This record gives sequence, C-alpha cells and structure tokens, in this order.
Amino acid sequence: MKTLTAIGTCAILAGLTLGGATSASGATLKVGDPAPKLQVAKWVQGTPVKEFEPGQTYIVEFWATWCGPCKVSIPHLNELHEKFKDKKLVVIGQDGWERDESLVAPFVKKMGDKMTYRVAMDDKSEEKDGAMAVTWMKAAGQRGIPSAFIVNSEGKIAWIGHPMGLKEALLEDILAGRHDLKKAAEEFAENAAREDKEMQLSRKLSTSLRTKNWADAEAALAEMEKGLSEEQRQRFAMVHFQINVGRKDYDAAYKALRAYAEANKDEPAVQNQVAWMIVTQKDLEKRDLVLALEAAERANLATKGEDAAILDTVARVQFMSGKQKEAIATQQKAVAQAEGDMKTELEKSLASYKAGKLPEVEE
Repeated sequence: MKTLTAIGTCAILAGLTLGGATSASGATLKVGDPAPKLQVAKWVQGTPVKEFEPGQTYIVEFWATWCGPCKVSIPHLNELHEKFKDKKLVVIGQDGWERDESLVAPFVKKMGDKMTYRVAMDDKSEEKDGAMAVTWMKAAGQRGIPSAFIVNSEGKIAWIGHPMGLKEALLEDILAGRHDLKKAAEEFAENAAREDKEMQLSRKLSTSLRTKNWADAEAALAEMEKGLSEEQRQRFAMVHFQINVGRKDYDAAYKALRAYAEANKDEPAVQNQVAWMIVTQKDLEKRDLVLALEAAERANLATKGEDAAILDTVARVQFMSGKQKEAIATQQKAVAQAEGDMKTELEKSLASYKAGKLPEVEE
C-alpha cells in the first residue's frame, strides 16, 4: 500500500533527484577503460558470447526480475537491438543482483517479442553477489539497476548510464567509429566529480530534514540548485515544500507544490504524489484540498480511471472534501481494479468511508 511519510520520504526524494549518481569516488572502472571480461554462469536466451570480439560493439545491461524500472527499460533496449543487430551490435541482458534466479527464464519467456536479445545469468560460484556485479557494477560505482555499458569495437567502455538515457544517435556514432572516446572519458570524469559533490550535499540535506534544521536544509538545497535551469529545479519542488512546511510558511509551501504539479500535468505519478502528500502527511496544519483534488483528478484522467492506487487517492481527497458519497463510489472502483493484498487494503478503506471515518494510512 502506498505511503508517504513526511521528512523521511522527502529525504529519499532528494536523493532520487540525483538520478542514481553513477561514479562514486574510488570507482575503478570508467569510460575509456578496457571492458572487464564476461563471466556468465548460464545463457538463458540467445547465442552465448564467450568474449568481446574486435570490430563488434556490445551493450551489456544489468537488470533483475524484481526491478520495476528494468521492466520499463527492456522494450527500449529491445528496440535498439532490433534496429542495430545487423550493424554489428550485440545486446546482452545481464541478470544481476537476482533474488530468485528461478524466475529469470519464465520472465524472459513472458516478455516474448519485447525481449529478444541475449540474456545471461551472473556467475556466483566465487562471488555471492555475482562476478560481474563486482567487476562491472561495483567497479564502476553503479549503485542501482538498470545500468548499461557500451563496449566499443576496440573492447573499451564507451558509455555508462541508465539504458533509458541511451539514444540512437550516440549508438550510431559509436557503431560508425565517429565517437570521441577521449572526450567522452573526460566528460564522464567531470560528471563523476559533480555527482560525488551532489551526493555529499544530498546526505547533508537528508540529515537536515531529518533533524528539522531548516536553515541547513535550505543552504544545502540552494547549493544543489546552483547552475540549474528553472525546469531542472522543479526536481526539488517536494523538498522545498517540506522545508516550508517545517517553517510553517504554507503559502510558500503550496506555491512550490502547485508549480511542481503544473509543470508535470502529463505525469500521473507526479500528480498522484502531490495529492497523496497533501491528504496524508501527518504534520500538515493546513491542507490545500483544492490542489489535491485537481492533482488527483489529473492523475485519474491520465490513467483512464484504471489505476487502483490513483482511484484510492481520489477517494481520500473526496472524503476529506466532504464528499462521502463520491468517495465511496470512487473507492468501489478502486477495489474493482485491485488484486491481492492491495485489494484487501482498499476494501478496508471502503468500509471506513461507509462508516464515515477517514482510513488510517501506514507510517
């Protein structure tokens, strides 16, 4: 069940805005370095690749069955595979950090034509986390999946990043030999230094939010926002909201939150997040239910009324706005859309609405 606790969640959000900073200080594998060897325990799909062949370009992407963002990026990776497989590109979906390896083969089979590239299992015979998880991911300072590496025709790392950030134009340049590896290595090093600084500021911000030191939090946030465009600063809107709530400046808090919602009208997850925060955060002395309803309805419209979690948000906003009948009707739709444990939780909320009581939310 979705929850959104006050300080802790905003601290997490602050960290997430860094986009999963790639290279921590001390990383030993960088753009421009020779690619580590492949250490595969089993090939689940496709012709095995024993080693990187000169003249061939490779994408090695780390993923796992439990990883939601991985499921989103797989079709994009498959599109690249289909478009460039006849131009000396080999795509390897390197399963790593897997919690239950028995799920991998059924997952790949279920994906069908959305995942047609090679799929391999990491070798855990000597490393409990997997040999490639150590020699690739850990060595490159990659803290999360999905993460992708491009190995060029000379066997060197040409690019490291989130697979959704891998553009066709870059891949075309690498395949055609137009890619400036020296420049890419320099840019990667600069980004690494900047991201290390951002990570330090993020930790300071997180600590300041947790200890309710609003002045230090604002100072850290201001440092993080230096040089960013207005659009880029929108990433930190939730943190601005948290700081202003802590200072009891609700006008500024909701101004930041409304701007964030307005800037992301077509993002149902953002709209739902805004609405849910307003109606569930424990320490709010003032709740802008008008903004909450606008955001929740946008999210519901964007998902065509077919997302149980968003319908649940709409119902809560309606109930808190004095619309009990509407809340009951909306929650009934949410229950109808849900399955399993989520359905059970939503049914409890429905019973609360029928009894005229606001459902409690998890901490």
